[in-house]
Amino acid sequence: MKKIKLSIMLIAAVMSFAACNSQKTEDTTEVAEEQNEAKLDTTDLEDDAEFAVAAADGGMMEVQLGELAQKNAASAEVKKFGETMMTDHSKASEELKTLAAQKNITLPAMLSNEKQKKYDDLAKKKGAEFDKAYMSFMVDDHKEDISEFEEAAKEAKDPDVKAWAQGKVPTLKHHLEMAEALHKKTK
Repeated sequence: MKKIKLSIMLIAAVMSFAACNSQKTEDTTEVAEEQNEAKLDTTDLEDDAEFAVAAADGGMMEVQLGELAQKNAASAEVKKFGETMMTDHSKASEELKTLAAQKNITLPAMLSNEKQKKYDDLAKKKGAEFDKAYMSFMVDDHKEDISEFEEAAKEAKDPDVKAWAQGKVPTLKHHLEMAEALHKKTK
């Protein structure tokens, strides 16, 4: 009898553990990359698709952080910068969605786990603390973005992906200049 109860309890524990694990959400950028690998594996577009997924993830984060800046920033200049991020990155994201649809590239629907964690970290900050952390992150993030977009502008196999990346570099450089100037003010 004790063995039966123990067995039932063990089975229940295993089933509840399995149920908890199945509730875990998958990283949407990983899902998009897997779908792209499956459909683009035999084409030259796989690296271009990887760039597009990363660009979409970054663009979504820029928009969401811009919205967060509207609520959490102390400085009117930082709020205005956040508004610019929302406007420019929303426009770029729409262009990328259109391009991705034409090229049969799947883009993520939500932030990656990595970008969501960064968003959550910044969402905990308010006022001058937010301004400083947000502008510091914007400087680092735009430096990284410029590097990735310049690489895609040179290396992308698809001429449309290459042209889209190339067209975004000047805007990203302008964002970096603005972010650096504001970062100096918020230090």
